[in-house]
Amino acid sequence: MNVGENIRRIREEKKLTQICVAEQVGISQAMLCQIERGTKNPSLQIGKEIADALGCELNNLLE
Repeated sequence: MNVGENIRRIREEKKLTQICVAEQVGISQAMLCQIERGTKNPSLQIGKEIADALGCELNNLLE
C-alpha cells in the first residue's frame, strides 16, 4: 500500500468524507483525491496534518 491508499483506508474506516478531511487540513477536496489516487504526493507538513485529521500517527500513513 502507498500513502494515498493508507489515507483512503483510514478515512473510510473512520467514516469521514474527503471534504471533511480536506477542510480540516486546509486543502481542496480535489487535492486530497489526487493524494489518495497516488497522482500527487503530500508534503511532510500536509501528511502530518492529514494524519492529525484522521486521528493517527504519520507513520501509519507511511506503512
